[in-house]
Amino acid sequence: MAINKLILGDCLEVLKTIDNETVDLIYIDPPFFSNRTYEVIWGDKGEIRSFEDRFSGGIDHYISWLKERIQEMHRILKPTGSIFVHCDWHANAYIRVSILDKVFGGGNFINEITWQRATTHNDTKQGAKHFGRITDTIFLYSKDHKLYTFNPQHERYTSDYIAQSYNKTDENGRRFKASDLSAAKGGGDTSYEWKGKKPPKGRYWAYSKKNMENFEIENRLYYSSTGKPYLKHYLDEMPGTSVDSLWFNCVFSSKQERIGYPTQKPEALLERIIKCGSNENDVILDCFVGGGTTIAVADKLNRNWIGIDQSVQAVKVTEFRLNQQQNLFSQPFTVQLHKYDYDTLRYKDAFEFENWIVGQFGGLANTKQRGDLGLDGRTRENQPIQVKRSDNIGRNVIDNFKSACERYDKVGFEKNKTENKPVGFIIAFSFGKGAIQEVARLKNEENMIIKLVTVEEIVPIAKKPTLQVEIKDLGVTKNLREIEFVATGQSEAGIEFFTWDFSYNETNFVPEILLDKIGKQTYLFKAGEHKIAVKVIDNEGLESLEVIKLKVNGEVKRN
Repeated sequence: MAINKLILGDCLEVLKTIDNETVDLIYIDPPFFSNRTYEVIWGDKGEIRSFEDRFSGGIDHYISWLKERIQEMHRILKPTGSIFVHCDWHANAYIRVSILDKVFGGGNFINEITWQRATTHNDTKQGAKHFGRITDTIFLYSKDHKLYTFNPQHERYTSDYIAQSYNKTDENGRRFKASDLSAAKGGGDTSYEWKGKKPPKGRYWAYSKKNMENFEIENRLYYSSTGKPYLKHYLDEMPGTSVDSLWFNCVFSSKQERIGYPTQKPEALLERIIKCGSNENDVILDCFVGGGTTIAVADKLNRNWIGIDQSVQAVKVTEFRLNQQQNLFSQPFTVQLHKYDYDTLRYKDAFEFENWIVGQFGGLANTKQRGDLGLDGRTRENQPIQVKRSDNIGRNVIDNFKSACERYDKVGFEKNKTENKPVGFIIAFSFGKGAIQEVARLKNEENMIIKLVTVEEIVPIAKKPTLQVEIKDLGVTKNLREIEFVATGQSEAGIEFFTWDFSYNETNFVPEILLDKIGKQTYLFKAGEHKIAVKVIDNEGLESLEVIKLKVNGEVKRN
């Protein structure tokens, strides 16, 4: 199973490719059953198709649509795994009874969590005859209620609670509260006298004399003016208030956290869920990526992850969001689209491309780079595979490959000839006339099949969009030069959006503006040299990059 991967596609089809019991935690925030066009947020073809699919026939159809996906999620969850399903009042009762109880079993129901949304709208002010609907429901179910991972979560104490309860300080200035050391029931050595004090009448010490001695050595005892001992509980050692099933405080930390996605969830919400239901290096799955919060938080918390969405914009915005937080310790990740850019594949690292395309073909890549007879992999039936990262492959490649196949496995070579099976496969971007003719001759005259396979037969290929950027000097504002940028993109698939990095460093594209549907930005610059990068993304998820170098002083010059 590939991890740390963003996948563009219908989650049902993608889930079917994931092995049984390989995922530790699933969080999903599927489209709510509101049947309103405002649910189409990104507006690209994949999202519109998904909207039409799930709402083509009432609540029964919606439940059927979601249930078959959750059945696949149940299959891939580990016995120690759990799922958090985020929904609202439109269908939460149906989802619990008709899906989760049936798929996971009522005995594996753990919690019904009520979350007050970070932004709420109480429409009673507009005359609605109901109380404001300001909460969502999050159902927590385990794969096995005896085995599932659960790490209790805590919230910070309020300042009022601290002032009231942790109202004492020791000689080092550490805040603590003092708790009674007596107990209603005794057991063992609990009826002794401690420094002239006995427990109140009818009560016992809560700890043995040996424990009291240890508390004294550790400076854990506090004595009142009457000499009565109490046990110190230091504030800086306490985890906080245990989190229950009513969640108020999981809100956005700042305006900067928002990316412009209307139903974006706060990182604090996903941080609580991921910390609760998983440990470091576990695999987190989100089948409805949306604004990418689950993936961004999982990455920050050192978890592995898989993200799936039918929307090109959801996948690409999540990719750029990950780019914003990448550092030297971040794990690399991949993005799987419907189509691949020809130029990117054609000119990428040769060894990397060979391993990748052999895997896409369903074969096993050759990890050796020397002494391999020029072969780059084999099929699962042990037929050799050679990859040529070029176009118009000639006859000489066929001659050399034929010889390599025979030397690689002479017995298998002769067996494949006898059974009219390919003795090997050559993968390339295209083949010349000479190569095609020689393969035909070998088949007709020597009963030898060498299969020629183009890259496009394995993975769909498209041309990336074109991009042009014009700049306009708008003059000086507050001693800064104001520049207007207008980006224009063209693609047969159609343009989705633009994203901008105003401090580009040639190695990493770290967008400051994630989602620009128009392609127009203004920015203020200090005097000096600047590099600005803009990307255009089309409906297939393919992208192009344009870098603008500016020198700002008395005038603006574009290099």
